Amino acid sequence: MSHATGDESTLRRAVVLDTLPHGRSDDDRPQYQKPPLAYAVAEDDFRLYEIVFEEDAEVSIGDRVTVAPADERVAIDELKRVEYGDLSGGAQSELEYVVEDVVEENPQRFVDFYNEAQPITLRLHQLNLLPGIGKKLRNSILDERKRKPFESFEELEERVSGLHDPDEVLVERIIEEIREDDLKYRTFVDADQ
Repeated sequence: MSHATGDESTLRRAVVLDTLPHGRSDDDRPQYQKPPLAYAVAEDDFRLYEIVFEEDAEVSIGDRVTVAPADERVAIDELKRVEYGDLSGGAQSELEYVVEDVVEENPQRFVDFYNEAQPITLRLHQLNLLPGIGKKLRNSILDERKRKPFESFEELEERVSGLHDPDEVLVERIIEEIREDDLKYRTFVDADQ
């Protein structure tokens, strides 16, 4: 299922996951009529996009492209939202590396999740959505952040016994939210994905 994108007013950039210079293989049009396209993931809310580029556009895996607002786009003919299952195999395999890079390049944004995560229900906390974080580890994180907000992933690891690789835990959850259509709770990925 694909969603057309609206014209958002804030600058939204996406990282190219895969390029298909000769179009999709399931496109029945003759080869010369297939437009070059790419798959990309937004850096802010991890939306997935299929992008049809202008014929002479030079785009490579890992490039950052502006997807919104529309008047900021360069060399893009069409842009549509897609789901994980719509991605090419190459895009699917590149996705985890790109998400790791986004988390690594924006550490404060993701450390702040540990500082600001809230209860979802009386029995469920946002922290419990993270892989490997149960009641005991959640309570340790909450106790430590009451004393002083975390300033880095390293500090999180030092102050919370049993929490290993807090950045990788987030990456794992983000990938799960991107892949799974039927998750009840989402924290990092746009719910309309």
